[in-house]
Amino acid sequence: MIEARKLAKHYGEKTAVSEVSFTVKPGQVTGFLGPNGAGKSTTMRMIVGLDRPSSGDVTVNGKHYAEHKDPLHQVGALLDAKAVHTSRTAYDHLRAMAATHSIPLKRVHEVIEMTGLGAVAKKKAGGFSLGMGQRLGIANALLGDPQTLILDEPVNGLDPEGVLWVRNLVKYLAGEGKTIFLSSHLMSEMAQTADHLIVIGRGRIIADAPIAELISGNSIQKVRVRTSQTADLTRLLASEGVTIGANEPETLEVTGLDSRRIAQIALDNRVLVYELAPLNASLEEAYFDLTKDEVEYHSHVESGEPTLITEGK
Repeated sequence: MIEARKLAKHYGEKTAVSEVSFTVKPGQVTGFLGPNGAGKSTTMRMIVGLDRPSSGDVTVNGKHYAEHKDPLHQVGALLDAKAVHTSRTAYDHLRAMAATHSIPLKRVHEVIEMTGLGAVAKKKAGGFSLGMGQRLGIANALLGDPQTLILDEPVNGLDPEGVLWVRNLVKYLAGEGKTIFLSSHLMSEMAQTADHLIVIGRGRIIADAPIAELISGNSIQKVRVRTSQTADLTRLLASEGVTIGANEPETLEVTGLDSRRIAQIALDNRVLVYELAPLNASLEEAYFDLTKDEVEYHSHVESGEPTLITEGK
């Protein structure tokens, strides 16, 4: 378990993390989301003692990271896949790490096979692709069979097979009762992987909830309606104060009214409707709605030219 209590980090006058409190529980995959510069990486670094908090406190499995006598058995972390001696082979890197914690050589071979590094284990890490570097970082995190796993952008650079492998791996480990805390910029992947989400913006926690609750609570109800009488139905629904879009022939997208009410209005006015389909909001839509006021950099397109707009920090 990871417990943060009023955790803060300041760099001079800049606040990277502002008194955040959260708990990452075992037995589930907890996703960590936020715009660039929101404080995700700083928070993860403070958890494993790489950055000292300006105030507040954070513990892993009941202790500060530095207090664990066997940290690789307690916490496995992937924060920077490039943090490997480039002249070492993958095998030698993992063997050296194992030696510091009296981890048997058998475990080194296990994680090499587990992460798909068998064919390149004797090659120098400096020549690895981004994806192979990620696999080595994950192998290193798994080396001590830790109770808690912290992964910062673990699928970065991986091919589709690798992305699926990471998804299944973290779900399996969570099912074994381990604590899984991971970040990703891939909303579709996070939607399929995470059970719970913590969203941070400008150093503050802006959401901490199960993923289904977060999506439903930050999305507007929308229903797709198919009818040959679009004009009639549009006129009838206008009095309900809804928003109506029409992107396809004989199709309306109604925002702000549920399918039951739409069906009743259509029935009462003898309008034939041949499809009513609630449109489920995506994690991406909920995320953008949550963070729309927390992004420091917005892309703006005007006359076909993208422009970067910087907001005050």
